[in-house]
Amino acid sequence: MIQMKKINMKGMRKLSITATAMVAAAVMALAGCGSSGTADSAASGSSGSAKSDTFMAAGLFPLTGSMAYLGPANIATMKLAQKDINAAGGVLGKDIEITSADTSDADHADQNTSSAQSVLAKNPSVVVGPPSSSVVKNTYKQVTSAKVPMISSGATSTAFSGLSDYFFRTIPPDTVQGAVLGQIIAQDGVKNLAIAVFNDEYGTSLRDVVVKTVEDAGVNVVYGEKDTFDPTETNFSSMVTAIKATNPDATLVIAFDQTVPLVKELAAQGLDTHKLYMTDGNTVDHSADFDAGLLKGSTGTIPGAHPTEEFQKNVKSFNAKVTDFTYTAETYDAIVLAALAAQKGGATDGTTVQKNLMAVSGSTKGKECDSYKACLALLKDGKEIQYKGQTSIGAFNDAHDPSSASIGVYKYDADNKPVFDHSQEGSVPKA
Repeated sequence: MIQMKKINMKGMRKLSITATAMVAAAVMALAGCGSSGTADSAASGSSGSAKSDTFMAAGLFPLTGSMAYLGPANIATMKLAQKDINAAGGVLGKDIEITSADTSDADHADQNTSSAQSVLAKNPSVVVGPPSSSVVKNTYKQVTSAKVPMISSGATSTAFSGLSDYFFRTIPPDTVQGAVLGQIIAQDGVKNLAIAVFNDEYGTSLRDVVVKTVEDAGVNVVYGEKDTFDPTETNFSSMVTAIKATNPDATLVIAFDQTVPLVKELAAQGLDTHKLYMTDGNTVDHSADFDAGLLKGSTGTIPGAHPTEEFQKNVKSFNAKVTDFTYTAETYDAIVLAALAAQKGGATDGTTVQKNLMAVSGSTKGKECDSYKACLALLKDGKEIQYKGQTSIGAFNDAHDPSSASIGVYKYDADNKPVFDHSQEGSVPKA
């Protein structure tokens, strides 16, 4: 069982998926360089391959496709981490470098792989991202087979626990979000639950955890335990008719941009849109999507940490247009953890970083420190450390998941905007 408790902190989001194809990985490899149409050279902080003794953090984030709103903030966060690490003395006495590439989403698998190839060509010490479970599925073998650790800041698929010796994540798996959401649904007195979920790695794995949790609590899942819809679906009339026929007390919607037409169809057919439940994929500002009050009272959950106002201000100093800070805390901590691992191991290659990530996250029960500067000082004094940064996650467990993390619970107001209500902290079960 997952032990849950309310805590006085904010929680934030996650996601996955969609956009435009680019150049093939084979062409990238033949080109023998790290830049391409998907590479974000302006965000790089360097222009060529990293030297063997220079720590290089590479980012894989979507700048196009359905998750494009995630990219700008996370690239700005990479720049912030680079600034803070270099200001503290860098890694092994040298300034670190960063680079990034646009992965788009899982609908563009060729771009997923070509972007991964483009950053691997720059000899990175670590790859941070992608935030999408489906894009991770398309790229992790490329990265991990090159002996480069991949730290995802947003991929929450339960299937990824223990995925590879070189795969880590600073976001909790859906075993935590699903359990929290399932408990909330049961505690709200729902007796008959319908689930509208798209057929996606993220969607179905999260659905399965919710189903087990609510059924254990005596809730009947009247629709959606096995039913899914295609992520490209745009007409939800027949599905909503089927849902309505089961007479649910409430409906859980697990989707991304499909949420808008789906919820409109729910409303059109008379289902109660004040008793909806949503997850990080669609717990967003819907004020421009629906008539005022349509979602009032509905509940959403978002895994991860809510960045502090100071942290958000610092991110915006690199991109003033950023308004969404999803996964930024997780991205920042991923880079800091990798830099500390290189410092502890005395080298910047991926193998050294991988071997030391567990220790600097706290697996050796070292002294807690909350910044790269403070942790670096402890390492130089020969001490073991536990980095507790922006996310405050627990040390990596044997499956390379954070051993504990928070889930934010939100309530929709009359403007169809999610308002933070509380956080629930959960221990991540072992794989």
